[in-house]
Amino acid sequence: MLVVGFDLDMTLVDSRPGIRASFEALSAETGVPVDVEAVLARIGPKLETELAYWFPADAIADAAVAYRRHYWDLCVTGTELLPGARSAVDAIRAGGGNVIVVTAKAEPHARRCLDAVGLAIDDVAGHVHGEEKAVALTAAGARVYVGDTTADIAAAIGAHAVAVGVTTGPHARADLEAAGADVVLATLEAFPAWLEQLPPT
Repeated sequence: MLVVGFDLDMTLVDSRPGIRASFEALSAETGVPVDVEAVLARIGPKLETELAYWFPADAIADAAVAYRRHYWDLCVTGTELLPGARSAVDAIRAGGGNVIVVTAKAEPHARRCLDAVGLAIDDVAGHVHGEEKAVALTAAGARVYVGDTTADIAAAIGAHAVAVGVTTGPHARADLEAAGADVVLATLEAFPAWLEQLPPT
């Protein structure tokens, strides 16, 4: 069975509105200034990595709890499917494949975002980044991994999966190609046609 993994933020969904609102709420609650534009430009790593830019080390755990409390509510109305996301998942399902999401976002929040946009997937590996994504992809037997960052490309390579980049996130085509992407798509709208050309194993 073909297993295809996807990153979540800026690959399947545009999560920026919910992230923006949640960081603004966190800043208001804690009194700690946060440059939300800088946060949005770095979407990809784990929440705790981003919080380290704004909070001292001994405050990060509490800040993460507070942020996720806000995000639980705000992601429902602030998350939207990116172009082609549904057709990409449908194309995999039509061929009898499985779809997994491998993301730095905590699993409960990832599932809540997916439910909010009505996108059904088979499994979620949450709160993983970098080499952790490669481990999760290997464990799932993923043949393809699709993501919007150079770290996603590295994870696919680490899992010996076909590395598909999309330019809907912070990294340009040249960055994804330099990282070793096997193919780079402008959006997931091009994914079904590409999938049809994927040689059988």
